[in-house]
Amino acid sequence: MHMLNLGILAHVDAGKTSLTERLLHSAGVIDEIGSVDDGNTRTDTLALERRRGITIKSAVVSFPLDGVTVNLIDTPGHPDFIAEVERVLGVLDGVVLVISAVEGVQAQTRVLMRTLQRLRIPTLLFVNKIDRSGARQESVLREISARLTPAIVPMGTATGLGTRAARFTPGPGPAGALDVLTGHDDALLSAYVENGVTDALLHGSLVAQTREALVHPVYFGSAATGAGVAALLSGIETLLPAAGGDADGPVSATVFKVDRGPAGEKVAYARMFSGTLRTRDRVPFGTDGAEGRITGISVFGHGTDTREDSVTAGRIARLTGLGDIRIGDAIGEPRKTYEHVFAPPTLETVVVPGPDVHRGALHLALTQLAEQDPLIGLRRDERRQETSVSLYGEVQKEVVQATLADEYGLDVTFRETTPLCVERPVGTGQAVEFNKKDSNPFLATVGLRVDPAPVGSGVGFRLEVELGSMPYAFFKAVEDTVRETLDQGLHGWQVTDCVVTMTHSGYSPRQSHAHQGFDKSMSSTGADFRGVTPLVLIEALRRAGTRVHEPMHRFRVEAPADTLGALLPVLAGLAAVPETTMNGDDVCVLEGTVPAARVHALEQRLPGLTRGEGELESSFAHYAPVTHGTIPERPRTDHNPLDRKEYLLNVTRRVCG
Repeated sequence: MHMLNLGILAHVDAGKTSLTERLLHSAGVIDEIGSVDDGNTRTDTLALERRRGITIKSAVVSFPLDGVTVNLIDTPGHPDFIAEVERVLGVLDGVVLVISAVEGVQAQTRVLMRTLQRLRIPTLLFVNKIDRSGARQESVLREISARLTPAIVPMGTATGLGTRAARFTPGPGPAGALDVLTGHDDALLSAYVENGVTDALLHGSLVAQTREALVHPVYFGSAATGAGVAALLSGIETLLPAAGGDADGPVSATVFKVDRGPAGEKVAYARMFSGTLRTRDRVPFGTDGAEGRITGISVFGHGTDTREDSVTAGRIARLTGLGDIRIGDAIGEPRKTYEHVFAPPTLETVVVPGPDVHRGALHLALTQLAEQDPLIGLRRDERRQETSVSLYGEVQKEVVQATLADEYGLDVTFRETTPLCVERPVGTGQAVEFNKKDSNPFLATVGLRVDPAPVGSGVGFRLEVELGSMPYAFFKAVEDTVRETLDQGLHGWQVTDCVVTMTHSGYSPRQSHAHQGFDKSMSSTGADFRGVTPLVLIEALRRAGTRVHEPMHRFRVEAPADTLGALLPVLAGLAAVPETTMNGDDVCVLEGTVPAARVHALEQRLPGLTRGEGELESSFAHYAPVTHGTIPERPRTDHNPLDRKEYLLNVTRRVCG
């Protein structure tokens, strides 16, 4: 039986989870359709999901579809949980993107579609809620064509819109989309010119182009009534590609989700791309050369996951036994480098424990949450005994708070959310500390030069000294410490888009006394290089200078034309810069940039300014130099190499101790 790993994606409240329930019911997996409002859906299993009526964690459930077993992955729709969507995209064979027939194309719909097109993931569009008042067909198709992609093939017609009697009638399908299909199919174009187009030729072209993500079939229906779902299921079976992979090839899998079992053990959700994995197999995973033994395998199929002795290529499994596994890790042979397809979090907040909360227990709980969400970064300040978390938005902060209370019994609050800035060098600077000279207490010579690099290039490390001039472990200690030190620049923010070059090196060779062992007081160790490198690097950065950049979002506001006068001064007050303005008879569209820290305030102000009719779309655009107010500073969590005396006092005490 063929396998298909299918993702269900949508803007929040488009009916994604309800469609999942309807598909499971139509396939005979469940007897009754769960309700998001009632909190009894199959995939929203967290108490918090059921209470809030939104999907927070991706969930896997399977169902049979004639000759195909579908592993269906329900994903969150709210942009604050985009990390959950990101992890799923790399393991999918196809996607159903759900759009509301009432609201039409929404902000998150566009973000998702752009990503699906960039990754070339075959995608069907399902326009849901045709039974709701205000449901539309032709205008939604125009929105899809204008705001998502013109390469669409309507697969039928909806009738009775806005009533419980709304229906979807398949056809004409590809026959009505010759212009779209012939644009990518020369054989079909030739047949059309020669009046030789057949239904079989049209269908074959539609299948091929859908599987190559060149065109996107559009279905209309209702998850609530079941209208159009049979046609959608037929499209899923015939138009989307089956999972590939050689069961006899080398083991290669990707982990897209990590949970913890009842006993606290890690459970990895992995998609098998090649080979066969068996219980008790010892496999490499991750990028650090770690190995682990598989102690349990559960394979998805026929509505649930069942214990099996093995899992083969194309399937999804729950694996236990890999204690240090992380989301994004490859198991066996790496398939490709795991890359983020959405922007990283741009906000940060400090978690404040309640009066009865033990800080150690809080840190452990936050660490476990971060394991399940790799785009949430933790930052521990040992001196202040504080932990910061990076976030996408205010809703995510509320969910973290509720999760800590519900699952760990920890009562916390948060400080004000602040933007997560970066620092970039503005010039070139270099510094050096020589072994046994001046006030250098470390038996190591390290010279470093910092140069600016192109935006988006990250951090590079190079050598201008011979690799054989000292043991390789010392060079590795310098490089690792450089990357660690750059997490906190002159203003406390991560330093990026630079090249650090090692210009000087030197060490004291291994010394020992007669009949005695190695003498650390006379011989260089890795600790010497790790100790002196931050002093050298920070001094080089000080001479180069750095500029703090804040995250900026690109925004698009669509609102009634007569509200433009009220919108513009508010946007100015939020430091937003409109770059284009389009005025229609009834609607105005503003596009521009706004600091990430002001997006939430804009979301809150918009309904009141536009009589509830305004629509905001925003996404991370770039980092821009801070030009207003004081330069933001971030408290340091290291031993503060900016203050040489304080740093040496802390580090030498730690090394000697």
